[in-house]
Amino acid sequence: MKVYVLRLRQDDPKKATGSKLLRLGLAERYRPGLRGILVLNPLSHKYVSPEDTRRTKGMVAVDASWKRIKEVRWPSGLWRRLPFLVAANPINYGIPEYLSTVEALAASLYILGHKELATRILDPFKWGPEFLYLNESRLEAYSKAKDEGEIRELSEMFRRDLSR
Repeated sequence: MKVYVLRLRQDDPKKATGSKLLRLGLAERYRPGLRGILVLNPLSHKYVSPEDTRRTKGMVAVDASWKRIKEVRWPSGLWRRLPFLVAANPINYGIPEYLSTVEALAASLYILGHKELATRILDPFKWGPEFLYLNESRLEAYSKAKDEGEIRELSEMFRRDLSR
């Protein structure tokens, strides 16, 4: 599974996890025109699910600021959002769904069955293992779901459980 990052330079490059992935060679810079790409887009209506594995050769995360997310021009491809997860990054720790670029990529890889790669891209971040720890039961459930509908149901269940 190829991992790509589209860096928009909307935030501090020292804190941008996508920049670090590119510097370390754990992701490639996104080039327009790539085919068969899953595009992580938090504004999408469809969730990432294990069934996407056969439809895609790679995935791209847009490294942008959450404050400017509505300004992003999303690349073409299979737009997918992530189901309910909790951030472990130092900027948004404990905040549901405000994941960093590396957390979004790792979660997607995990759900698609690439758990080792998910762990590998989180390793350079001292809080990376914490993301997997905080979301372990959710990620396991999502990775075993049969389709997008089941992911949606699980996501809603986890969201309700946290709000109790």
